[in-house]
Amino acid sequence: MIQTDERLIVALDVADALTGLKLAERIGPQVNFYKIGLGMLCGGGLALANELKQEHGKRVFLDMKLFDIGATVEAAVKGIAQFDLDFLTVHGDPHVVRAAKAGAARSETKILAVTILTSLERGDLDDALIRDGDIRDIVQERAGRAFEAGADGIIASPQEAALIRALPESKGRLIVTPGVRPVGASLGDQKRVATPAQAIADGVDHIVVGRPIWQADDPAAAAREIVAEMNSPQAAQPNG
Repeated sequence: MIQTDERLIVALDVADALTGLKLAERIGPQVNFYKIGLGMLCGGGLALANELKQEHGKRVFLDMKLFDIGATVEAAVKGIAQFDLDFLTVHGDPHVVRAAKAGAARSETKILAVTILTSLERGDLDDALIRDGDIRDIVQERAGRAFEAGADGIIASPQEAALIRALPESKGRLIVTPGVRPVGASLGDQKRVATPAQAIADGVDHIVVGRPIWQADDPAAAAREIVAEMNSPQAAQPNG
């Protein structure tokens, strides 16, 4: 019997639900947790999320990064929560988090708050008129405010994971990190990255990996290698 490690979430960043389902079938029992994002929304993403959850027994992370006025966010989350998915992302602004938690109130769906996208660095924040300061400090502050607003977890780069885990408010909350790349893998559009072992060592609960797995000749083998690295001595948690 193959043992899966649910700390690994595979991002199905492909064009449509049929391609995503075929990829999940290729990976097979090696992986039990999948992320479906905005790129597949018009290609049957919600249908695939429901099929993976209800028919294949997989866990599902719906990465929508919702942002709007409170009433709209609450209504959207209430509609999504009926699918009984595991994780749903919203932007980390406190009013958005509070509305999302209200929408998910009668479900098991956990609300994860986005701090600063892992594809951005300080120059990108300047372009967006985000206040001055070290990006790590801004991420930590946004994480703390999102926790105070009720977020079940935080989306942040692995480079900020240890800072977030050090917050008293992070106790019992999740840290989920994209921007994780195995040694030797291309960074793609990610800028603030770390290896799977380093992310786990810094207190991350789940890592999200896409292209290094689904672009591999053998996606199942690529997933196994990442799980092995997550369980290596280098991943021993210094703050455990």
